[in-house]
Amino acid sequence: MKIRRAATPDDVFAAAHLFDAPPLPDATSRFLAQDHSHLLIAYLGDQPAGFVSGVETTHPDKGTEMFLYELGVDDAFLRRGIGTALVEALKALAAERGCYAMWTGTAADDAAAQATYKKAGGSIDDGAFVSWEL
Repeated sequence: MKIRRAATPDDVFAAAHLFDAPPLPDATSRFLAQDHSHLLIAYLGDQPAGFVSGVETTHPDKGTEMFLYELGVDDAFLRRGIGTALVEALKALAAERGCYAMWTGTAADDAAAQATYKKAGGSIDDGAFVSWEL
């Protein structure tokens, strides 16, 4: 498995099957142009198998943290550690970029997401909030 940061709209459109809906050209270009927005895609061979997106958020009294916006793995590639590897890659990128933490939310009954986040070192609070200290 290889994990690469999406750099061009073509990278995103080649992985379109991983998203909830087809990527929008204008939104894709805007996302990729923002230095604080990140999209990592996992590949098995040349096949996009999963993705994670993250957005850096900065607050005057807290500093910068990474918000894990969305994680998705193609059904054909589930249970192979791809989701965990993507979360760990985003966590490493967050640390590299000087973030002090990473966080996301999940449904209290989403056992698969919670298991993935725990494997990647996340702490789950009340079954809905997941955080990583960096």
